[in-house]
Amino acid sequence: MHATPSLLHQGFWRRSLDEFSRLTNIALKLEAIKGPSGPWELHSFHKPEAIEDCKVMSDIDIGGQSTAHLDWVAPSQPTTSSPPATHNPHGHARFHGVISTQLPKNRPDIKRTGYAGWRTQDKPATIFGRSLWNIDAYSYLAMRVKSDGRSYFINVQTESLIPTDLHQHRLFTTKPGEWQTILIRWNDFVRTNHGYVVEPQTEILRQKVRSIGIGLTDRIPGPFEMCIERIWTTNDASEADSTPKEAPVTATPGVGLGEGELKNKQGKKMKWGTQ
Repeated sequence: MHATPSLLHQGFWRRSLDEFSRLTNIALKLEAIKGPSGPWELHSFHKPEAIEDCKVMSDIDIGGQSTAHLDWVAPSQPTTSSPPATHNPHGHARFHGVISTQLPKNRPDIKRTGYAGWRTQDKPATIFGRSLWNIDAYSYLAMRVKSDGRSYFINVQTESLIPTDLHQHRLFTTKPGEWQTILIRWNDFVRTNHGYVVEPQTEILRQKVRSIGIGLTDRIPGPFEMCIERIWTTNDASEADSTPKEAPVTATPGVGLGEGELKNKQGKKMKWGTQ
């Protein structure tokens, strides 16, 4: 079934009205002068339809064997046999699948496989133009996640002059199998292109963030599972459950930590150093 032009038109004006209301609210609260009054939710998986606003990717698109799925999970409550930190009273998304490093037999041009990921879809246009997130007034990206402990990356795409550029950061968790709130400074993201750190490094184009997602590129064959409840941006560092021991990546080449770490174009692995 296809949407009729009138329905598409209604959707356009509804999105435009929502954006107008948001901008008006910012102006009335003088957030441009005083700063935001609280955190801003970018994407939530509390409802099942939130899955439809995301795109799932894996090397199966180029003939690989890795699989990836993004499913909605209904709210759950802890039981006497399981700790509360493993359950979530809100709906959430479950990103799962199997990583395979097997190369496609009929594609000699493909030299590397073993990745999977998802990202939020580009937002539809409004009367104000393309819908983008303006996170300029915030210091941190926040995520509520439950990880299996593998080496996931957070990928942020902006309305850059180079469409294939991504800003990335490792998604460090300290308690695999338990829900945690992770905060990452926007300034700590690293500009990459096709998986390599590029120079010159530039900060995220804060006024024009297109999408946010999570990728897995550690190339360790086998199943994976990452659950995520919501994504938001905030200025309150106390929202984090804990501060991971690992620090953000630096631009100093060093001893690598295995597959899935960032590399420069010379193939040298980048060290996650101290701030």
